[in-house]
Amino acid sequence: MAQLFPRWTNKIPVYLAIGVVILAVAVVFLFWYYGSPKYLEVGYQPRQPVPYSHKLHAGDLGLDCRYCHTSVENSPAANVPPTQTCMNCHELIKPESGQLEAIRRSWKEGVPVRWTRVHMLPDYAFFNHSAHVNAGVGCESCHGNVAQMEVVEQEKPLSMQWCLDCHRNPELHIRPMDEVTTMGWQPRDNQLEYASKIIEKRNINAPTDCSGCHR
Repeated sequence: MAQLFPRWTNKIPVYLAIGVVILAVAVVFLFWYYGSPKYLEVGYQPRQPVPYSHKLHAGDLGLDCRYCHTSVENSPAANVPPTQTCMNCHELIKPESGQLEAIRRSWKEGVPVRWTRVHMLPDYAFFNHSAHVNAGVGCESCHGNVAQMEVVEQEKPLSMQWCLDCHRNPELHIRPMDEVTTMGWQPRDNQLEYASKIIEKRNINAPTDCSGCHR
């Protein structure tokens, strides 16, 4: 009896199996990378109601982060500065600037400026600013060098893996307390030795179990 199909068709199941494996790996990779915070959230730079320049204020003028974000040392949340903070300076500095119209209107009407939040964690994740700041972790470790940002953007992925990497090896992020808000800070030559002593002295025990962040 004559053969109905050529001999090469015997390899079709093998080719199909290989194709399915390759497709499955490709799908997993696409979701793993393109569905991750590193791809979806890093670079997020929303337009704000007032063109506030961190480069000018925190960089050129050297304002300390805590002048505006006053609660970072004693509160889980880093507050958005109220209009009063802006007007402390701008009642006298550029009081007629068109760029500050929204600030003056907010001050006159007593209605807060609706700033757009840049760094956001999901509701099921707990983050305490004061715990990190008082442990000697610099603002720059999570927010990047905002003193070089004309418009603030999200520079770090803030993913669970990213947080765990730091919690497992916090030494490179531990600074002297008077350097916590310093931008462009560089680790010491003996950073690991210095940080190990600080971690022991302050009894820093960064949690790596689920309950540390999911409460």
